[in-house]
Amino acid sequence: MTASLTTTPPVATPPPRSRAGSGPRVARRVPEGWDERAPTRFTLRPCTPTIGAEVLDIDLVDMDDLTFAELHRALLEWKVLFVRDAGLTAESHLALGSRWGGLEHHPFFKYTLAGNSDERPAVARFEKGVANGGYENVWHSDVSWREEPSLGSLLRAVEVPDVGGDTLWADMAAAYDCLDDSLKERIDGLRAVHDWWYSFGAMMTPEQRDALRPDFPPTEHPVVRTHPETGRKTLYVNAAFTQHIVGMDRDESAALLELLYHQAAYPEYQCRFRWTPGALAIWDNRATQHYASSDYFPHRRVMERITVVGDRPR
Repeated sequence: MTASLTTTPPVATPPPRSRAGSGPRVARRVPEGWDERAPTRFTLRPCTPTIGAEVLDIDLVDMDDLTFAELHRALLEWKVLFVRDAGLTAESHLALGSRWGGLEHHPFFKYTLAGNSDERPAVARFEKGVANGGYENVWHSDVSWREEPSLGSLLRAVEVPDVGGDTLWADMAAAYDCLDDSLKERIDGLRAVHDWWYSFGAMMTPEQRDALRPDFPPTEHPVVRTHPETGRKTLYVNAAFTQHIVGMDRDESAALLELLYHQAAYPEYQCRFRWTPGALAIWDNRATQHYASSDYFPHRRVMERITVVGDRPR
C-alpha cells in the first residue's frame, strides 16, 4: 500500500537555506540558459519566486497563435498560471484545453465524487457541499498511474465559497534542486510503481476494481523525471498514487518515499490560489503537485476540470 503521510518524516530535508561550508541551495524558476524575456501579449504578476503567476490583460477566447505560444512559454516558466474573470463558457473552456493537445477522459470518475458529463466526457465536474462535503485529497500529480500521465490541466471555478476552498501547488523541480547531493545520487535512476488501486479503487466495489484492472495495471515511472520541454529534473513520486520503489526492500522504500513525499509540503516550494467565480488555473502536471483544501464544508464548491493528454515520463 501507499506509505502514509506523517507530520514528521523519518529524515526531513530542510527547505533551501545557507549551510556552513556548503553555500545556499537555490530553488530555480527556470533552467540554466533559459531566455527570460517578458511576454509581449499580456502581463504576468508572479505569486512566488519560482511557482505561480497571474496572467493579466489576456483574451483566452479569441487568442492568436503568438499569444498562445507566449502563454505556453509562461506555463513552462511558472508551472501554474491563474486568470481571474477568464470569461470562459463550458464550450470555450474545452476549446482552450484543446490548444495544448488531446483531452483525457478519466475512467474512474463515475465511481467517485467527481463526474463526467455524457455530453462533455472530457470535463470532470467536482461538486461538493452539504450532501458530500469533507475530505478532499492529498498532495498528488494527476493520473501518475497512467502509462502516459497528463501534460496538464485547466480548472475553472463555477461556484466557490466566500472563504476557503483554496488550491495549492508545489514546484517539484525546485524541490529536486534543493535536495542534498547525496540524496540526488541515491534516487537518480530509481523507478517506482504507481497505482490507482488504493485511491480510486477504495471507492469501488471489488467487482468494479477487478473489471478495470486489465486496462489499468500498475505502472513504473522514474523517481526523478526529466521534463520533456525544459529539461528540468523533477521529483515524480506522490503520496496518492506511488506504491513502492522497484527492487528496494519495502521498509527502506517506505522510508525513502516518506521523505520524498514530504518535499511537497514545504511552503518555500508552494503557491496558493484563492478562487473567485470564473477564475481559471492552468498547471503543468509534469512539474507540479497540487492539493485542494477541504476547509469550506458545509459550503458549496463547484469546479470543472479539463485535462490534456501527456507522454511517458523519462
